[in-house]
Amino acid sequence: MENIDIVIPWVDGGDSEWQKSFKKFTPNPELSDSKFERYRDWDLLKYWFRGVEHYAPWVRKIHFITCGQTPSWMNTNNPKLNLVNHSDYIEHSLLPVFSSHPIELPIHKIKDLSEYFIYFNDDFFLIDDVDERDFFTNGLPNDSAIMNPVSGGDPMMLHIAINNLDCINRNFKKTDVINKFLCKWITPKYKSGIYKNLALLPWPNFTGFMDHHLPQPYLKKTLEDVWAQESEYLKKTISSKFRSISDVNMYLFRYWQLCKGDFHPNNLKKLGKYFDLTDESVDQISDHIKKGLSKVVVVNDGEVNDFSSTKKKLVEAFQKRLPRKSSFEL
Repeated sequence: MENIDIVIPWVDGGDSEWQKSFKKFTPNPELSDSKFERYRDWDLLKYWFRGVEHYAPWVRKIHFITCGQTPSWMNTNNPKLNLVNHSDYIEHSLLPVFSSHPIELPIHKIKDLSEYFIYFNDDFFLIDDVDERDFFTNGLPNDSAIMNPVSGGDPMMLHIAINNLDCINRNFKKTDVINKFLCKWITPKYKSGIYKNLALLPWPNFTGFMDHHLPQPYLKKTLEDVWAQESEYLKKTISSKFRSISDVNMYLFRYWQLCKGDFHPNNLKKLGKYFDLTDESVDQISDHIKKGLSKVVVVNDGEVNDFSSTKKKLVEAFQKRLPRKSSFEL
């Protein structure tokens, strides 16, 4: 397998200068400081880097995307670290941006990005050994092509999901995709997912896909292909500083890979475990981390009232699992 990189965007939402910029450009003049709670810092990023170094030493380079922010503890001279400023690959006239979508969509323009890369969020942590084959097989990203009807949920995300689907159905004929890659769509590897695919086969268009919240492997050529075919559609998203109902997001690239057949069918549930972090779930999550009960653990910031106590438990759990400093730390 050739070189594999990781791409991870990050923002220090507690940075007062960033908050001032956010407030300056936001279309919502009623914005209160409580808005920034979703950006609160759990002091876990160093454990993200420790996990990658300890459990995935084969990673060639980490492309760390920020708006120019750098954690005080970070060793910026690490040869495996590429500090990427938004201005390095996003047109200056579009900056600053505060939505993840315009930050994500043009990442194929990052200098020295490998053809094979894995997209991480900062709440995805490695807590046990992972191999290249957990993400790529025979040069193709591991993924699950499981259909699912788009329904309900957050209105903004619903609109975005429909926009992604509109783009997919405009570029791919469902029957042609299924017929050409039948063994990748109808496989026992998906377990109960195979029944979803069988049930949705009669629909003429794709009605949606089963999404996951785990590290996602990509081929850089996929992003280049989508941009070549749908540049005007994508430009609408990257021209918006904040999320909009007209956006598309990174899932579009994943769906494109699935429809192109550029993936290896796999059961993603074997890779990791997703948790919503709450005051009640933190003990279970901490135990899961300490024991390394999955290769990847996703800790999504949820309804946490006792921030100080919950944060302390999480930090202690990660410190027990990953006690040694990484070379990414000073």
